[in-house]
Amino acid sequence: MKKSWIYIFLCSFIGYSQTGGESVFNFLNLSSSARQTALGGNVLTILDNVNQPIWNPSSINNNIDNNLAVNYVNYLSDVTITTVAFAHMINREIGTFHTSISYLNYGKFIGADETGVETGTFRAYDFMFSLGYSYNILNSDFHIGANLKVINSVIDNYSSFGIGGDFALLYSNEYTPYVFTVVVRNLGYQLTVYDSDREKLPLQVNLGASYKLENVPLTWYFTIDNLQQWQLAYSNPSNQTVDLNGNITQEKISFFDNAIRHISVGAELFSEGAFNLRFGYNFRRAKELKFVDQRSFAGFTAGFGLKMNKFKLNYSFSKYHPASNSSTFSLLINLN
Repeated sequence: MKKSWIYIFLCSFIGYSQTGGESVFNFLNLSSSARQTALGGNVLTILDNVNQPIWNPSSINNNIDNNLAVNYVNYLSDVTITTVAFAHMINREIGTFHTSISYLNYGKFIGADETGVETGTFRAYDFMFSLGYSYNILNSDFHIGANLKVINSVIDNYSSFGIGGDFALLYSNEYTPYVFTVVVRNLGYQLTVYDSDREKLPLQVNLGASYKLENVPLTWYFTIDNLQQWQLAYSNPSNQTVDLNGNITQEKISFFDNAIRHISVGAELFSEGAFNLRFGYNFRRAKELKFVDQRSFAGFTAGFGLKMNKFKLNYSFSKYHPASNSSTFSLLINLN
């Protein structure tokens, strides 16, 4: 497959939550919600946003009935992500269904054969359609939910289809200030392969929690991700040292250094007001994209939200590199 290396490179680059080359459809783990992104990128316990069920189907509830969201991400290297999400309550007995469409456009590339002769241009993109539902367990504060995903990825004349699912359990009580959830994301199977090798979907097992302070208009969010793979940190050859005798010492990864990479945190100020401020920090992104000799602020995210009657406008800023940042825009409309 002459041009597949370009696609592999892009997937490895944008899918930092997975070790490169170990899985396919890594775009499934990219957040396209400005609110979620501003809070660190992995938030799972937002209950009043129609974008949240894309990551946590147990957050589907009647409060997001007839809510529509359109999201746009100006990602890295001219890569863009567009997502549309919608929820509709059938009736009080059946409950609410959620659906979403995601489209990641890698842009246009110049193709070439084995000898380097250009053969024209081609495009690459990823696409996902999901349908989700949540059920409140009778006489309890627990909610279970599931998403069914149809996935398609295309590069030039090569394409791959897959089917996946998310499963989640959430605890929420309107009289308590905290919410807890556990989510298993991207269980599934690659139905058709690009060429000959079948790959796994980017499975994640995540825990999420949030706590709303009583006397301060502040909500904290906390996420532990990738519990299915404890070892996330590996020695970087660039960080090895050489003594005067030429002996090479590899970088040592401590228990704390590996553990902290599973954590992201966020804080939202005035969450129920007309104007919100949000901040987040993704420890793994900060560790993997940091510079040895200077502060790059990688892993830091921030954003704001503005409510205008039936409209909500959210914006987030993500820091990856001194020369590369990402902006996310979300427009939410209450159609009721």
